[in-house]
Amino acid sequence: MEHEGFAWASFIPFLKHLPPHVSNAIIVSIVLIVIVIIAYRQIKQQGDDPVPSAHFTCRNLMELIVEFISNLIKETMGPRGPEFMLLIGTLALFILFNNLSGLIPGFLPATDSTNTTFACSITVFVMTHFYGFREHGVKYLKHFVFINPSWPWPANVIISIIMCPIELIGHFARPLSLGLRLFGNMTGDHKATAIFFLLVPFLVPIPIMFLGLFVCFVQAFVFILLSMVYFSGAIAHEEH
Repeated sequence: MEHEGFAWASFIPFLKHLPPHVSNAIIVSIVLIVIVIIAYRQIKQQGDDPVPSAHFTCRNLMELIVEFISNLIKETMGPRGPEFMLLIGTLALFILFNNLSGLIPGFLPATDSTNTTFACSITVFVMTHFYGFREHGVKYLKHFVFINPSWPWPANVIISIIMCPIELIGHFARPLSLGLRLFGNMTGDHKATAIFFLLVPFLVPIPIMFLGLFVCFVQAFVFILLSMVYFSGAIAHEEH
């Protein structure tokens, strides 16, 4: 059975029976892998020559993307940022390319499904606490309570009892807000673009597509920026 509005999947036999967001995610992942392989081959061909060549467009494109993400991570997370380059970079490219795929007629982007957006946000949630426990051990649990050494003992206990459930709710709300924000914005953007194409298929939708292009980049940027903030908070040490 073909998925309505997902014409591209009908050309690939093993994809047309999958849900649209899964099919699109697989296609985008394959495209990303191919781009990376081509860029790697071009790097090997050019060797140690530091001067970019116009003939190595894939390499130049990937270098620009990687350099931008690397600088963003360093500016946001500080000297510990490069440790998260692989995770943040993967999320950034996966989300961005899936967002952009929604501008292609017949493509239903994976980020139009909560299954995809929540998968990304839950990954961030799990890895946040993984890095937190790896960095602090059991002491990481102090992030969920409020302890002020200058306060008397009973006050600390009472405030901790009050703050602990509030902190837990705040942490569990993170994947919900990340997933819903990405899903809502991308779904609204792609629906608006599709409506304009149906109403006026010539010229008029072009400005809307440029606006959609902007939204695709902004939403990917917001997702990874919030992810970096969560990671930074998990590995941060209290100043004494």
